[in-house]
Amino acid sequence: KITVKQLLITIVDSLWALIMPFIILGGIYSGVFTPTEAGAVAAVYGLFVGLFIYKDLKIKDLPKVVYDSALSAAVIMLIMATVITFSYVLTREQIPQKIAEFLLAITTNKYAVLFLFNIILLIAGCFLQSSAAIALLTPILLPVMTSVGISPYLVGIIFIVNMAIGMITPPVGSCLYVACNVADIKFEKLVKAVIPYVIVLIIVLMMVTYIEPISMFLIK
Repeated sequence: KITVKQLLITIVDSLWALIMPFIILGGIYSGVFTPTEAGAVAAVYGLFVGLFIYKDLKIKDLPKVVYDSALSAAVIMLIMATVITFSYVLTREQIPQKIAEFLLAITTNKYAVLFLFNIILLIAGCFLQSSAAIALLTPILLPVMTSVGISPYLVGIIFIVNMAIGMITPPVGSCLYVACNVADIKFEKLVKAVIPYVIVLIIVLMMVTYIEPISMFLIK
């Protein structure tokens, strides 16, 4: 249980962190900076807040922070380089077309194909980082989806929603590990607590998938 005073203090303390999304999105949508530049702005803002506002970050910690960031970025870049090579091989060997033929041999029903699409992406989201999954699976699955009359825009939206769900599903749910570090709780305990939210998100995913106006009204 917390008091009203503790609640107010917590809200005030969190304001500095909550400002960051507004800076990033506001700067991008207003045209002040590009998404790439937004990353740099966010890093500088986070550094300032960590050093001088929250004071959880110390100057002596910066070399390790830079090292860990470089290591994480290097892993992602290596994955992306491998995926690009893999995508070239897929295209050269016409693997997407063969997969499309295989899936369409099972069913040509648009709604059944969408269901299979979601199952594949939900499983992929459990094991792959979102950037790697998008780069790897898009050239394989997009031709299948468009061949049954599904809009590429809808495919992209469904992809992003699935990858967002993947960020809170084990064993490679990156947001789960961040939350564990912040809250200082065990991974297993958090996984159990997040199950109801995953169920709700899957219901939302089905709505986005099958009730087209939800995701396509801005495009139309």
